[in-house]
Amino acid sequence: MKLPRRNFLHLAASAAALPFVSRTGWAQAYPSRPVKILVGFPPGGLADLSARIPAQALSERLKQQFVVENRPGAATAIATEAVVRSPPDGYTLLQVAASSSVNQSVYEKLSFNIVTDLAMVAGTITSPLVLVVHPSLAANSVQELVSYAKANAGKIALASFGTGTTSHAAGELFKMMTGITMVHVPYRGSAPMVIDLIAGQVLAAIDTVTNTLGHIRAGKLRALAVCSLTRSAHLPNVPSMNEFLPGFEANGWNGIAAPKGTPAAIINKLNSEINAAFAEPAIAAKVNELGAEVFRKSPAELTAQVAAEVSRWEKVVKFANIKPE
Repeated sequence: MKLPRRNFLHLAASAAALPFVSRTGWAQAYPSRPVKILVGFPPGGLADLSARIPAQALSERLKQQFVVENRPGAATAIATEAVVRSPPDGYTLLQVAASSSVNQSVYEKLSFNIVTDLAMVAGTITSPLVLVVHPSLAANSVQELVSYAKANAGKIALASFGTGTTSHAAGELFKMMTGITMVHVPYRGSAPMVIDLIAGQVLAAIDTVTNTLGHIRAGKLRALAVCSLTRSAHLPNVPSMNEFLPGFEANGWNGIAAPKGTPAAIINKLNSEINAAFAEPAIAAKVNELGAEVFRKSPAELTAQVAAEVSRWEKVVKFANIKPE
């Protein structure tokens, strides 16, 4: 039996609309159960905060629990792999950090690629890295540290918050651009590194402004240079590394990602809610108090940034021959 033309066209239009209705339905129903955000660092520090602040905001805005789960190790690779292997349904997310773009080149046999195996969702918080020293070190500027390091080649330690992290790569870039030799001392996160730095167990380190700002203001640490292209509003009297080494840049940016294949409707919903949350004056003020800045990005913008960062740090990793522990 042939259908009348009008009925046929109506059915065809309805069938064509089904995928759109389904995608819209996913976004409207999401989330219907708790959502996990995996963090590749221990509790505390900028990376952890950049997951906990949006998690709390999303829990309130979407009326469902967003739970932060710390899975430190291998410079975020453990947490990243767990997310990559999770169902692409929006219920397992990743706190993606600048360090993720470094260890993509450090670990030669990774089972994933953060550019192709993750769907970027939104930016969260960014903070420049900063070169800090213990007050006992006879160096009050970058030039003095470089001179001291050249006179004591291989005798001074430069700590990082982990092998294959942005902290480590920034230190190698600093040594590469100045021609100095300093011993790399890796820690498992910023918190234990800062404890040893304040105690004088190590004399120099590269960390985020967020993690060190209070200690710098208290005189427990001395900031020699921020690693952004321009000075930080939180440390206006501290020069940027770019003033001594043109082009030097290392920032601790953070964001949220999901497994590849997560429906675009869910990604766009999360992006919209995260951006709206960070636009709230109370949350923006909280981020500012931490010594950081809001880092709003669209999925496409964050994807482009991650790809560019992977390419940029790959050159440093190869030059310094950075290998996993």
